[in-house]
Amino acid sequence: MKFQIVHESSGRMRIHCAQKRMRLEQADLLEAYLQQTGGVRQAVVHERTCCAVIHYQCAREELLQRISRFAYDAEGVAELAPLHSSRALNRTYEEKLVGRIAFKAVRSLFFPAPLRIAYTLWKSIPYLFRGVRCLLRGKLRVELLDGLSIGISMVRRDFATAGSVMFLLELGELLEEWTHKKSVDDLARCMSLNIDRVWLKTPSGEVLVPLNQVKTGDRIAVRMGGLIPLDSTIEEGEVMVNQASLTGESIPVPKRPGTAVYAGTVVEEGECILRVTQQSGESRYDKIVAMIEQSEKLKSAAENKASNLADKLVPYTLVGSGLAYLLTRNVTRALSVLMVDFSCALKLAMPLAVLSAMREASTYHVTVKGGKYLEAVAKADTIVFDKTGTLTYACPVVAGVIPFGGHSEEEMLRLAACLEEHFPHSMANAVVQAARDRGLSHEEMHSQVEYLVAHGIASTVGTERVVIGSAHFVFEDEACTIPDGEQERFDTLPEQYSHLYLAIGGQLAAVICISDPLRTEAEAVINALRRLGIQKTVMLTGDSERTAAAIAAQVGVDEYHSEVLPEDKARFVEAERAQGHTVIMLGDGINDSPALSAADVGIAISDGAAIAREIADITIAADDLFELVSLRMIASSLLRRIQSNYRFVIGFNGGLIGLGAAGVLPPATSAMLHNLSTLGVSLRSMTNLLD
Repeated sequence: MKFQIVHESSGRMRIHCAQKRMRLEQADLLEAYLQQTGGVRQAVVHERTCCAVIHYQCAREELLQRISRFAYDAEGVAELAPLHSSRALNRTYEEKLVGRIAFKAVRSLFFPAPLRIAYTLWKSIPYLFRGVRCLLRGKLRVELLDGLSIGISMVRRDFATAGSVMFLLELGELLEEWTHKKSVDDLARCMSLNIDRVWLKTPSGEVLVPLNQVKTGDRIAVRMGGLIPLDSTIEEGEVMVNQASLTGESIPVPKRPGTAVYAGTVVEEGECILRVTQQSGESRYDKIVAMIEQSEKLKSAAENKASNLADKLVPYTLVGSGLAYLLTRNVTRALSVLMVDFSCALKLAMPLAVLSAMREASTYHVTVKGGKYLEAVAKADTIVFDKTGTLTYACPVVAGVIPFGGHSEEEMLRLAACLEEHFPHSMANAVVQAARDRGLSHEEMHSQVEYLVAHGIASTVGTERVVIGSAHFVFEDEACTIPDGEQERFDTLPEQYSHLYLAIGGQLAAVICISDPLRTEAEAVINALRRLGIQKTVMLTGDSERTAAAIAAQVGVDEYHSEVLPEDKARFVEAERAQGHTVIMLGDGINDSPALSAADVGIAISDGAAIAREIADITIAADDLFELVSLRMIASSLLRRIQSNYRFVIGFNGGLIGLGAAGVLPPATSAMLHNLSTLGVSLRSMTNLLD
């Protein structure tokens, strides 16, 4: 691509692309290309000017070379295009805004007075209708104030004031609609489904393929804990599906052959074969938007307070207007009071502040499903950590495979990977990756795979039962034994590793040693959370007492519990809440799901089990646990901003009412200042909290 450097400073460059016009799709492609370029921190493309602003930290010449290699039709570039973009939305509202301002100027300059009056009368009808409807329903809302102010102005034949008020209201409504839709759109894109691969049913068996290769009519397999990737119909199997992401209901719904299931929902129990009915991911995105816009349960207490307070203040505005007229016998002063209300700013600014905070959290790789969860994070005094994949790295590694019973190391690792790849978890992923690193391909050699929560996996190879999992599962639940003459080898297993036990036909076949290194930042994160007001830190793990004690000492948690089952984790969380604590639970596996549900805020690791992500209220990438610190800071700053907005709205609008009643401000000026303040506090609410 040919381009010209327009402006440049340290770590920042503005370029102009050598093209006369840039389509929205081209702008999205270029922006996506720049953002995925190594060393680029941020890139923004302006399609109207064909310019791009790039913030970078790589070598300047390297960046210029990468930009030069860009072409819209280059191989692989088209795949970078985002499924959803806000450019079209912004363009639509920019054109609407410019059009209405231009039309206002034309009316004022060129329309004769009778035509301006006729237009004002016609435009007033909706405002008057809404005001009358509120009155008839016995509801004192802002629509009544607008209708009264416009109606009284026209009765006084002050059509200029009525027209100005309606123009300002119309402009304010447009900007409010734009900012709200933009915030929802940004958030929905962050929450959109992101699945890389699925199990495709073929004549030769199940094959793991990229999601974009799946077509309408294909058959895919989804097992317990798995995310349904596309809108489909169940062809085989009976399952319980968690539809919380779409309906808000956490109770799983039974699904049988012939019934429809939807992208983004999770199989909580059972397994099934699906027939894909919709290839595109559009439906998932649309459902997320609807959930954000319609779900009242996701609103924070602060948002509900703002909404209720706004309606409660309307009668006081009416009383103030009436008193102004009674004391002064001046209609203009009474109108000036009517032009001001608290409702618009309170009802708009508070939700926008929450949506903006959720969007900002997404820039730190944190996805928040509702405002009330941010509020709970800000108020939390206790945080509970799972160990594996949370306090330890999400990608543990296989340190070694110790075979028993005459089996070969490679064959046992191959079999273990074949079983584990069906149920993604940090330790399962480690086994699969180890087999891949050794070049061990593993065809499906087993029958139906069964996942037993907090225990392990069971299947059948040939005629023999194969199990893999914890010592409790293999030796106690399954009553497996150690081969004769190998007890001593078993007793000398290296203690510095976690152990995964594989048994075939009731006998131990291999022990897989897992190295699960502690996150380097874990201790610093816990200390930072304490400084931010967290009073109690707890670690819960199914690992042995020895391993748990060592990890707890290293990270510095206040309390730890070892060898716990999923129900134990949930009971602990419930007990803490019963004592009056606000609890955050952080986990990544299917076994963490009950505790995630029980907590005030459940936080899941984004590459953990699908059911954990779905049940959780917040997901984090956890490339760095300092994301938790950022989340806490954003949540606390949000509450401070909401309180600041309260003070400003009440103070500023109260001042406008006083000045209007005193005759200092005419009605049109009061309306303009009121709308400008609403817009101002809304725009402030949309700014980043941590900048």
